[in-house]
Amino acid sequence: MKAASFIARKLRFSGRLAMVATALSFFVIVLSISVSSGFRYEIRKGLSDISGDIMLKGSSEPVDTRPSYYDKMLDVKGIKSIEPVIWKPAIVKGEDDICGVLVKGVPMPDSCSLSANIPLTLAKRLKLSEGDSFITYFVEDKVRARRFTVAGTYEGIMDSDGSMIITVPLSDMQRLCSWEADQASALEVKLDPSYAQSASSLAEHLYLISIGNHLEDEDILRAETARRRYPQLFDWLDLIDFNVLAIILLMTVVAGFNMISGLLILLFRNISTIGTLKSLGMSNKSMASVFMRVASRIVLAGMLAGNGAALLFCAIQGATHLIKLNPANYFVSFVPVHIDLPLILAANAAAFGVILLLMLIPTLFIAKVDPAQTVKVK
Repeated sequence: MKAASFIARKLRFSGRLAMVATALSFFVIVLSISVSSGFRYEIRKGLSDISGDIMLKGSSEPVDTRPSYYDKMLDVKGIKSIEPVIWKPAIVKGEDDICGVLVKGVPMPDSCSLSANIPLTLAKRLKLSEGDSFITYFVEDKVRARRFTVAGTYEGIMDSDGSMIITVPLSDMQRLCSWEADQASALEVKLDPSYAQSASSLAEHLYLISIGNHLEDEDILRAETARRRYPQLFDWLDLIDFNVLAIILLMTVVAGFNMISGLLILLFRNISTIGTLKSLGMSNKSMASVFMRVASRIVLAGMLAGNGAALLFCAIQGATHLIKLNPANYFVSFVPVHIDLPLILAANAAAFGVILLLMLIPTLFIAKVDPAQTVKVK
């Protein structure tokens, strides 16, 4: 192996085209993973901010804001917070237009009474800005109206008609419903980001706590994950992940075949060297390792260059949001990027391994080289 390593260091092969092709392939691989992770991260975060990662609801409204087993649920590993909320459908009236919305009451200081945070889409549609007031109609058994003042706007990810969410103080909604201060529609559970993938198992665990610890006069709280409430969003994310997997496979194959062509060029250029080494007694396997070492250096250089360029692009896009998107189609207003280092390293290792396996194909040519025909004695 020392001889193979020595010969590999002495062989000269620039392989610039193969290295550039490999770098482009790894650039696309890392960028695809980062964008896919970015969409998943931003949409999960947006859904968590809107309605929590898990919603606990009773068989009827209202439910207690702090049931007897509240502390046991809060002690579950991965649970970040549990807060009461009140949800009500409503109609918002602007100067020239009306819009169906969902009004969400969340805990706020008393000083925020009759203030509201509204989606930017709704603000543009109804021509509302910070400090403006608007009338909200709650239509149930009877029509009740409340005048709220815009305290701020935010970019929502569910801004279609009837899905725009206005957040107002919980106390205002409790008065609207004639409920006590310890009553709400549901409890929203937020998870630590590292436990987002475990939402289903945590929801089942919370449900079992409710079953096993509720008092006779307490309702059993059913747990529902964000994925169950918004299946269309998660199906869309799953489709993106599938596309990313296809891109990774395609780019790996492209890089592999580029390296196959580059390695064949290296072999043809050194055919007399192969014949000489064979006549000196070097085995086919040892010679294959010589050329694999040379080619793997090209792959490694291209992989490092592609990764570096992709990570630099992600850093710029993450800091500036340079590339914009239409939120009506993509749920976010910019191309999100999130560096998932373990996944990127795993994809790099898998792609590097597949490319090396593909490069074994041209090394079969070494066995067909006849030293008597390739070595000329002068």
